[in-house]
Amino acid sequence: MPKTSARLLSLLSLLQARRDWPGALLAERLDVSPRTVRRDVDRLRELGYPVAAVKGPDGGYRLDAGAELPPLLFDDEQAVALAVALQIATASGAGIEEAAARALNTVRQVLPARLRHRVDTLRVTAVDRPESRPEPQVDSGVLMAVGAAVHAREVLRFDYRPVSAPEPVRPESEGGRGVLPPPPRRVEPHHLVTWGRRWYLVAWDLDRGDWRTFRADRIAPRTPTGPRFTPRELPGGSVAAFITARFRGTTAATGDGVGGWPCRGEVILALPAAEVLRHTREGIVEELGPDRCRLVLGSWSWPGLVAAIGRFDADIEVVGPPELRAAFARLAARYAAAATPPRHP
Repeated sequence: MPKTSARLLSLLSLLQARRDWPGALLAERLDVSPRTVRRDVDRLRELGYPVAAVKGPDGGYRLDAGAELPPLLFDDEQAVALAVALQIATASGAGIEEAAARALNTVRQVLPARLRHRVDTLRVTAVDRPESRPEPQVDSGVLMAVGAAVHAREVLRFDYRPVSAPEPVRPESEGGRGVLPPPPRRVEPHHLVTWGRRWYLVAWDLDRGDWRTFRADRIAPRTPTGPRFTPRELPGGSVAAFITARFRGTTAATGDGVGGWPCRGEVILALPAAEVLRHTREGIVEELGPDRCRLVLGSWSWPGLVAAIGRFDADIEVVGPPELRAAFARLAARYAAAATPPRHP
């Protein structure tokens, strides 16, 4: 490779690595004069790279965003990370699966042989959970519109389709019964998150005065957006804590791992604590002996909690509450009846 071309690639790699570069520091890193740096910057501009001059005592350069996407340089770790991320994106539910597959094919074709081998040995197959019905796909335009409002901190207005949306009713002037559609929602959008392969918007509902989560596949944004707002403090301290707590039926994380469930019980299992821990992600396990432990667990219902505890193949001692003991009795009778052969074929 000619020396000038190699130097241009080195300069481009440096400009991509940080926001601003003083001209003198670039010249030192490339082992050339400041005049050569200026000439190389002009060559990059001719190739379509938007390199802006930074004013100031030291002067310098910055790689800005342009109207078109120029060729990019990645180091080895970035290239492998990009390829793996594109593999996972093919099952993101964000409506970009086909584009991600094409982008992955493009990236793989230009990878050096050593990196292509690393990517091929780390093939990731994203498999969806078997569902009775497919997960709803989100239009990428909706995600872009919602994400833009989150980034700009602007009030977002949108129509929100319920789970089972009825057929729209025409106004009386069009022969309908005069039932008006619900007014648009007005929210302060804070975070766009994914949970269980679904996209959600975490926002402060201005009309209801409370935090809400909205399914992105049911959102139809309206334009224009509203005024800018000052972000509020999210309950729980982080979006991860808030979302986890919200999907357990609470408004804030309690911190004990099980307090957010509506039904919470305590039992003693005839199993080592280490074995129970391997199969319990949300719960408190306390070691009571080599083959005995205390388990505090939560669930949406008492029968569901009993079923979750019953999956451990061990003797169970119920500590409380009485609702848990009663649920064990109900399910025991139900299971005993199921195990009895029918009298008549």
